[in-house]
Parts: sequence; C-alpha cells; structure tokens
Amino acid sequence: MHESNLFEYAVIRVVPQVEREEFLNAGVILYCPKLKFLQCLCTIDESRLCSFSNRIDAAEIKAHLHSFAEICRGSKDGGPIAQLDMASRFRWLTATRSTVVQTSKVHPGLCEDPAETLQKLYNEQVL
Repeated sequence: MHESNLFEYAVIRVVPQVEREEFLNAGVILYCPKLKFLQCLCTIDESRLCSFSNRIDAAEIKAHLHSFAEICRGSKDGGPIAQLDMASRFRWLTATRSTVVQTSKVHPGLCEDPAETLQKLYNEQVL
C-alpha cells in the first residue's frame, strides 16, 4: 500500500487587466513538504491571452512564468527568493498580489506521487 502525502497547490493565473479581474489559467504550482517537492507547470495560449487584451506583452508574461519555475527549482537564475527554503519559496509564490501574474488561493490534498498529481491538476485546470 502506498502512503498518501499532504500537498498544497495553487493555480497560476494571468490577469491582463487587473482592474477587470478577468484571468486565464496558465499553470499550477504544487508543494509537498514531506517529499521535498516544489514544482510548477506553466504554459500560455497566446491567442486566448490576446482575446483578453490586445495590449498584453506575451513575451513579458512568459518571462514571469519562467521566473516561477526558476524559483521553484531554487535556481540561482531565480534571484534571492529562489535561495530561500522550499516552504518560503512556495509561500512567496502564492502570496496575494495585484499584478498581471497571480495565483489562486492555496488548496490542500493528498497524493502518492506529487509529479503525477501536478500533471493531473495541470491537465484539469489549464489545458
């Protein structure tokens, strides 16, 4: 029998015009402390994004999403936040903010394989 592990996740959203509060799901971030797992999967559908606003810079959005991945990995390219411990990185990435890239509220769950669960959530919430 496999052991279930507590995880937390949030959906990464692109909010092209913050004042309108419309968003496009662009990724999922998942943190499982027991298994020392923190990863995100992100993608952006540029044609869907442009339907929200023709003033949006897709390259800038992609750079922000890439930063999420770098911070999750703890990469030096992720800047000083990426050098924090895993729990602090997750909390920083999922903190409430009024910017073009935001996250949903954090949701808990149980999983056996966090990578598999991340892929499942990504498929359900983003694709």
